[in-house]
Amino acid sequence: MSELHPAILALLATLFTWFMTLLGALPALWSKPIPQKLLDGTLGMAAGVMIAASFWSLLEPSIEMSKEMGLPSWLPAVIGFLLGGFALWAMDKILPHLHQGLSIENAEGIHTNWRRSTLLVMAITMHNIPEGLAVGVAFGATAYGIPGASLTGAIALAIGIGLQNLPEGTAVALPLRREGLSPWKSFFVGQLSGIVEPIAGVLGALAVIIARPVLPFALAFAAGAMIFVVAEELIPEAQKEGDTDLPTVGVMFGFALMMFLDVALG
Repeated sequence: MSELHPAILALLATLFTWFMTLLGALPALWSKPIPQKLLDGTLGMAAGVMIAASFWSLLEPSIEMSKEMGLPSWLPAVIGFLLGGFALWAMDKILPHLHQGLSIENAEGIHTNWRRSTLLVMAITMHNIPEGLAVGVAFGATAYGIPGASLTGAIALAIGIGLQNLPEGTAVALPLRREGLSPWKSFFVGQLSGIVEPIAGVLGALAVIIARPVLPFALAFAAGAMIFVVAEELIPEAQKEGDTDLPTVGVMFGFALMMFLDVALG
């Protein structure tokens, strides 16, 4: 596998993460609804995975690479992290989307006449971009053989992102059923929300291969974008029913799982 081009590896890894979104959308085909508590717990787990991945798979390698390149160790990590959060904030303000549980009058971004179901899908699709970018940048970093940017670490990140895509696929597909879409259409549109990950992954890998000096900034940028998604979307969505205990347990478990994957494999 190590003989393959990092961009090809990034494509394969993000196809896996998209496939996990597809599996997560499968419950839209079932007749029985999934308990809300289970969804809340798994969304919390997804948040924990992304928090842990942001440090061990992205920020820590960014700091190590900065030292190797003779830069202040903190500078690329801080700048890239804040830029990643700002980029997602800007997308949040510009791209039309709607968070679950809200009426269409509460749609964010530029005003459009899009249907409610389309706006719901846009919210999840938009937040899948940093996940694909993170995986792509991690695989792109392996092209340089820099300490902290290992192939096993990039694979661990892809596995973690894939695992947290399971509840995300469910979280987008089931509301579409409640919006009146057919089971098959809900499933199809739900899994389609993850197709941006392979696109972002390949672009991220190619970008850091072409321009090595941006690599520590790119890793931190992906981390900042993911933390923005966690704080703005995943944790509030997991706690919207008022139960904070189960989502919090999910966050702890997800963080521990990603920490184990990254430390054990990386």
